[in-house]
Amino acid sequence: MAIHIRRREFIFTLGGAAAAWPLAARAQQPDRVRRIGVLENLAADDPSSRPFNHRLQELGWTEGQNLRVDYRWAAGDVGRLQKEAVDLVRLQPDAILVSGSPSFVAAQQATRTIPIVFVNVTDPVGQGFIASLARPGGNATGFTNFEFAMGGKWLGALKQLVPRATRVALIVNPENPNAAIFLRSVDAVAASSGVETLATPVRNKAEIEGAIVALAARPVHGLIVFPDGLALVHRQLMLALATRHRLPVVYPFREFVTEGGLVSYGIKVSENYRQAADYVDRILRGARPADLPVQAPTKFELVVNLATAKALGLDVPLHLQQLADEVIE
Repeated sequence: MAIHIRRREFIFTLGGAAAAWPLAARAQQPDRVRRIGVLENLAADDPSSRPFNHRLQELGWTEGQNLRVDYRWAAGDVGRLQKEAVDLVRLQPDAILVSGSPSFVAAQQATRTIPIVFVNVTDPVGQGFIASLARPGGNATGFTNFEFAMGGKWLGALKQLVPRATRVALIVNPENPNAAIFLRSVDAVAASSGVETLATPVRNKAEIEGAIVALAARPVHGLIVFPDGLALVHRQLMLALATRHRLPVVYPFREFVTEGGLVSYGIKVSENYRQAADYVDRILRGARPADLPVQAPTKFELVVNLATAKALGLDVPLHLQQLADEVIE
């Protein structure tokens, strides 16, 4: 049985804009049933968005009473997102929640008027999605999932676990607009760390399997999996292949490590969804997305699986264990 040891607990806040929203206003329920759409590039049984639903309930929104929620799931298939986005827009919801850049792009292409709240989008200003973080303009606002130093953190974690690593493969979905940003983030520190990187594109389940099998046959000392819905949907396949081929892998989300992966570093996704529910609540009560600042993450979590490290014959340095927010034994 895995034992989970909590190292630190982070408290996420919405900041002054959201915190100032009067509790009395939240308690006032509109007379008509409101409708929201949810566009996810994940599988329908993925639990990631559950904190969004729970937070809406806390704010007084109950599905089947004063709220209707229409879900669309692309299960890692970027090609499906545009169709699903168009279907949602035809329903004329009061707001749409999207997760990840591919979902956001599809939603923006489908509507420039219905309010959109996004989570897990990287550098929305740099990618041209919004005007600025403080005043996004247009019909979209939300919460990002990345700061540029993350690439160095991923590579640093791998180097601490595999000090001899000089050749590292980067598992990238080229259909995700974030991919180029993640690549630059890792490559910015790779050369100074004495590491050669191999960008390895994967677009579907078959390509994931083929890529990892091929990499295992090469002199590759480890892998870094970039944040992407495709990776989350097929994480059990990735984990099984990493175990079979004894590959040290750094993952972007804790779900990989709690299910048997070696190490992860990234945001606490559940908090992004809870914060998004607050913004959807404000929009349903009359706020404009253009006036709600886009918020960047301020806290990240490092999760290490000691059992997996032992199975791979790796020693986890004590200082890395002490830095970790959660250690699984």
